[in-house]
Amino acid sequence: MDLFASAVRLARAIRARDLGPAELAAAYLERIDRFDPEINAIVWRDDEQILDAARAAERALTSGAPIGPFHGVPLPVKDLTSVAGQPNTMGSRGVSSAPRPVNDLVVDRLLAAGFILMGRSNTPEMGTLPATENARYGATANPWDLTRSPAGSSGGAAAAVAAGMAPIAHGNDGGGSLRMPASACGLVGLKPSRARIPQHVQSWWEYCTTEGVITRYVEDAATVLDALSAPDPHAWFQAPAPARPFAEETGRLADRLRVGLLLEAPTGLPVHAECVKAALAAARLLEGLGHDVFPVQPFLLSPQGAHAYVEMVIPTSLYVHPFDDPELAEPYNRHRWQRVRDIDAGSYAQAVALLQTESRLVAAQWRRDFDVLLTPTMAAPPPPLGTVRDDANRHPETAMPSALAMVSFTAVASVTGLPAISLPVHTSADGLPIGAQLIGAPFDEATLIRLASAMESLTGWPDARPSRYTT
Repeated sequence: MDLFASAVRLARAIRARDLGPAELAAAYLERIDRFDPEINAIVWRDDEQILDAARAAERALTSGAPIGPFHGVPLPVKDLTSVAGQPNTMGSRGVSSAPRPVNDLVVDRLLAAGFILMGRSNTPEMGTLPATENARYGATANPWDLTRSPAGSSGGAAAAVAAGMAPIAHGNDGGGSLRMPASACGLVGLKPSRARIPQHVQSWWEYCTTEGVITRYVEDAATVLDALSAPDPHAWFQAPAPARPFAEETGRLADRLRVGLLLEAPTGLPVHAECVKAALAAARLLEGLGHDVFPVQPFLLSPQGAHAYVEMVIPTSLYVHPFDDPELAEPYNRHRWQRVRDIDAGSYAQAVALLQTESRLVAAQWRRDFDVLLTPTMAAPPPPLGTVRDDANRHPETAMPSALAMVSFTAVASVTGLPAISLPVHTSADGLPIGAQLIGAPFDEATLIRLASAMESLTGWPDARPSRYTT
């Protein structure tokens, strides 16, 4: 049994009766027992419930009942997302651990796809930092270097997959929270387009956040996207349907594309040489595939737009799923919580209007000036554990460079709703994975999947695993 196999392949083995769901779940739980004490990726689990679900999946196979495409495959859920009967503390001491009464919509989609929910993965408090550390559960370590962060906010998800404790993991993304951990942990992180995957509440303005998964294989990212993005008749907004299932884009050749290359951070921060090397490595791969790569200087939000997002949208999001006890929140979030009282409704409405206007200007550059934008995923390698959270708690009144360096290239796709993907194309001199990001045209995940699939075939990145966790 290869616990680093793709979720698609594991599901195929289960359907062929070559592998039992209970056998597979027990194997992953055993790896969590062995390795998670030093990684701290999974912060809550109910083994009896997991194994009961796995045994029920085995019975469904023998009964001939309809099954989903990932029937019997285990998957942890990020601790920002509600599962009926489980706590959802959002990584905070200020949120109750009482069981939640209903599933978030993405959980219903995951269950319909056949996944077995295998515990809850760590996240920064309320998901507002790009490093997975909190006062309630502690820090999650990067399996490639236990002194470094796996980034965030889906860092627990990425660490679990990187260490072979799960074949795939649920996450979400409001500023880079799928792509940054994928970059830090040598994985694939696809952020779907705005309104592609339904949600009960479109938090962080309107649809800045989106659901998704962190994977090792592009085929998993594409196939899960098909399962999660079926139309929702009750949603306010719907992304346009794709021309064909996303899974069918893997292995399909992309037409010759104009790829804009951006190496300077929109925040003005310096970009680490290893991150530049990652983007250049991706550029060489794309050129080898016949695409035109050239430098660009696109418009990616004004300083006023960036300020509106960081200082208004993110702080007010804390009131969408409020603290039960704000006094127990961490200093940086407590500061944000309190300063929202100074933001009047008129100022917030103006901020949102500015972001809507600028998002149109940003998105208009795709297919006009270039077809795909290529950047480093982050402007710096994964930081040492504690750096980002300590900076935020010491200086809650301002965004610190340790955090800004991580979100410099990723936030714009969340604000504008554009699809984006981080790919593990480079390894630093000290052995850390470093990702490159591709941002696609509006609602064009298909092109990103075609490119990523072709690049994966050239590099073989799924075979790269942290040496500490190969057995």
